[in-house]
Amino acid sequence: MKMPTHILAVGGIVENEKGDILLVKTLHGGWVFPGGQVEIGENLMDALCREIKEESGIDIVVSHMIGVYSNTGIHKWYDNETDVPTKLIVDFTCKAVGGELCTSDETTESGWVAKNKVLDLITAPAIRTRYQAYLEFDGTTNYMEYVTKPEFLQKLNRKI
Repeated sequence: MKMPTHILAVGGIVENEKGDILLVKTLHGGWVFPGGQVEIGENLMDALCREIKEESGIDIVVSHMIGVYSNTGIHKWYDNETDVPTKLIVDFTCKAVGGELCTSDETTESGWVAKNKVLDLITAPAIRTRYQAYLEFDGTTNYMEYVTKPEFLQKLNRKI
């Protein structure tokens, strides 16, 4: 039996003191809220703090878990050769507590965007869907299954 391989990732919807949302512009995906893969031996909150700091320069504290997402589609990485396996993503709300905006090897811009303007910038359907779940967060965790390739298809969406 072959052992399953999954990518574990985290996403952070970071608010500043004015309620604006932190976005970063990536090389491949356009504007997104920051996050990324959890490294071996790293817990989810440490991974999220690291990813947000690396991508944007902002220090955060994690507030609430708001969603768990399964991207169950297998597709090719940006190199068009490497298979990307099932990805499990956990989204959190976060508060900015310091740092200064910057860019990284993965981002070309970073900035604070009014909460009601974020969807004007985010074009990736999965990121838009996850941000909409944040806007509708009522204290219960959202669970969603989707595939992103060849096109976005939501397979399951429920509150747990």
